[in-house]
Amino acid sequence: MSHKQEIRDPIYNFIRLGAEERKVLDSVPFQRLRHIHQLALTSFLYPGATHKRFEHSLGVMELAGRVYDVVTDPDNLIDRSVRKLVPRKGDYKYEYWRLVLRMAALCHDLGHLPFSHAAEKELLPDGWNHERLTLKIIRSEEMKPIWDDIKVNPEDVAMLAVGPENYKGKEYSDLEAILSEIIVGDAFGVDRMDYLLRDSHHIGVAYGRFDHYRLIDSLRILPRGDDSQEPGLGVDEGGLHSAEALILARYFMFTQVYCHHVRRIYDIHLKDFLMKWLPKGHFSTELDEHLAMTDNEINVALLRSANDAKLPGHDAAKRIVRRNHFRLLYQRNPSDLKKNQEACRAVYEAVSDSFGEDDVRFDSYRQTGGGLDFPVLGRDGRIASSLYMSETLARVPVVAEEYVFISPEIREDAKRWLEKNRESIIASSREEDEES
Repeated sequence: MSHKQEIRDPIYNFIRLGAEERKVLDSVPFQRLRHIHQLALTSFLYPGATHKRFEHSLGVMELAGRVYDVVTDPDNLIDRSVRKLVPRKGDYKYEYWRLVLRMAALCHDLGHLPFSHAAEKELLPDGWNHERLTLKIIRSEEMKPIWDDIKVNPEDVAMLAVGPENYKGKEYSDLEAILSEIIVGDAFGVDRMDYLLRDSHHIGVAYGRFDHYRLIDSLRILPRGDDSQEPGLGVDEGGLHSAEALILARYFMFTQVYCHHVRRIYDIHLKDFLMKWLPKGHFSTELDEHLAMTDNEINVALLRSANDAKLPGHDAAKRIVRRNHFRLLYQRNPSDLKKNQEACRAVYEAVSDSFGEDDVRFDSYRQTGGGLDFPVLGRDGRIASSLYMSETLARVPVVAEEYVFISPEIREDAKRWLEKNRESIIASSREEDEES
């Protein structure tokens, strides 16, 4: 039997796995990802968006291996401190960390709930998120025989899979921090690279595409600059435009796809249904129950509840199944924001008072931080901040969206009412804020 397996992939043509990685792929926790949609109910808006976390995780593993090979190539280790950091190619330590990195990339999404990110905060007990569930699975008795068989420390896999923000109790070495950044980094994390490329392919839009071949070839481990020798992922100057394209691709995918108002209201209806249908209003964090819950079970429950008014979550389920979702009434508007930064919430509160909270929903999304700062290796050998080297990156806007939705049965009445009262709502709300 061949030790290598090739899997056809629409993004990378082939994804290649070794015998060790196939053991993880065949495990129960990983096979569950075949039944978890990458983009929740987005296929109600973009019919092609039916891809799953399964193929995304394979793609992240493939890219992680490619990035590792590039940034550890001796010809690309420019700085002396970085050369000391990276294991020598061909050594056991070099091969070990390459395997651990690919395993971590493969496992990074094991903890996702049904329909992925939809309302994760509200549907898990306090202190839990999908990263914590991922850690629990990696450390589980289910996975222990695999780690023992392939002689990999599960804690090494766990550290790289969830990153320093979600892994507590141990300080990362410089090498571990870099390897984790390859997967979950804000700038060049391969998790982000794959979901942008894969989502845009399946949805049928061009927003998420960028030259990932050029970008990966130009990635380097570099001191972060400003007299700091702390290493981080950066690019040589020849790859700066590819890096700009990645950041812009993310901006456009969020504004045009991920924050599309129809997609957002389906997430809200799904959350409303699950909070009524799930025991105690949230998913279980018990491993057996988590692994047994997929999109399939939720879809069956949705269909049943939509057709039986006595079942929990009937109204939300019916709106999803029969595509009778709440409609957009008002959204974040630059002109109104000049008058009142809380204009959208003011409209929501006024509409709720006039038409009832049950028929109104509010949604808000805002990215954290501004332009991404990473080191760039100039053609003259000097290292500078990306925000200094690129005017484009320094000016990428922060994604911010706010929506007020209304029941379709009263939408026309609400539109007429809002047209008549919008200016006074925004003005009076601002005056109240100033007085307080």
